Amino acid sequence: MPKHGKRYNAARSKIDRNTQYQPAEAVNLMRDGATAKFDETVEVHLSTGVDPRHADQQVRGVVTLPHGTGRVVRILVFAGGDGISVAEEAGADFVGGEDLAKQIQEGWLDFDVVLATPDMMRVVGRLGRVLGPRGMMPSPKAGTIVQADELPRVIQETRLGRVEFRVDKTSNIHVPIGKASFDGEQILDNFTSVMEAIVAARPSAIKSIYLKRVTLTSTMGPGVRVDVNAASMLKAA
Repeated sequence: MPKHGKRYNAARSKIDRNTQYQPAEAVNLMRDGATAKFDETVEVHLSTGVDPRHADQQVRGVVTLPHGTGRVVRILVFAGGDGISVAEEAGADFVGGEDLAKQIQEGWLDFDVVLATPDMMRVVGRLGRVLGPRGMMPSPKAGTIVQADELPRVIQETRLGRVEFRVDKTSNIHVPIGKASFDGEQILDNFTSVMEAIVAARPSAIKSIYLKRVTLTSTMGPGVRVDVNAASMLKAA
């Protein structure tokens, strides 16, 4: 077992591992434990009862956080024709087609989000082995295959805090919901938006318990368990 430092242990001593805290209290405990010298990322981790091996039990979607993620997002757009000027005017960081695909195949990955117009998927399709494992492959479910006239809206939402969530091979979901420098109300608002979206994305095929565990944590801090029922019932004001 790895040894933790004094800061981590001090924060951990304030948390009862057997207690599922109410959302607001969990947020405060998590913030108290974020004592690193940098602005830690806040994440929500969920253990689900879905079986990701079955296509009808996939959980995937996008949600726009009301207070953003707190980080600068570099947006790459695969577009052609009029879509190029539309994406550039909307503020995309990188816009192109075959040229960008070649750079990515050669190892360039200095971007965070990939969007593509439908006509460019013939080019993007070749990048599946590179973008897929990183969760960047454009897809309809993630809302990242976008018609040219919708690019300004999607680019703006991505800048403001549009995040994707999806269940992984171990039936877990991990979503960034802000920074430790956010105040408690901002984190709770973002957490609420994510929980609403994930609850709404429950597959109809699952008959067992959908959400088994909900945990809030910061990059270097201890995890805080959240009451699953209370988290599942959160609604935006």
